[in-house]
Amino acid sequence: QVQLQESGPGLVKPSQTLSLTCTVSGGSITTNSYYWSWIRQPPGKGLEWMGAIANGDRTYYNPSLRGRTSISRDTSKNQFTLQLSSVTPEDTAVYYCADDLGHWGQGTQVTVSS
Repeated sequence: QVQLQESGPGLVKPSQTLSLTCTVSGGSITTNSYYWSWIRQPPGKGLEWMGAIANGDRTYYNPSLRGRTSISRDTSKNQFTLQLSSVTPEDTAVYYCADDLGHWGQGTQVTVSS
């Protein structure tokens, strides 16, 4: 069964770049799904789709994030990565990675604070 696991720092300072990695196990990032996404949920708010990377490395981003998002993947490690630049406290959220077959990671809390 495909499993996804997020990893990265739990605390990031304002103006820095947040970097998270999603490690996929039980399947291949190149064949098991077409889109690999990042989604977040700020405290007390709903889910927000941030972006995705597709096979062929095409990327798609939520325009509301104003170009701060970058998603890439490392097929040799079966991982894909999120980078979010110029973070503010409003970027505090639980961050999830997911595929388009309904598999989600458990989520990782990221707090932006000085």
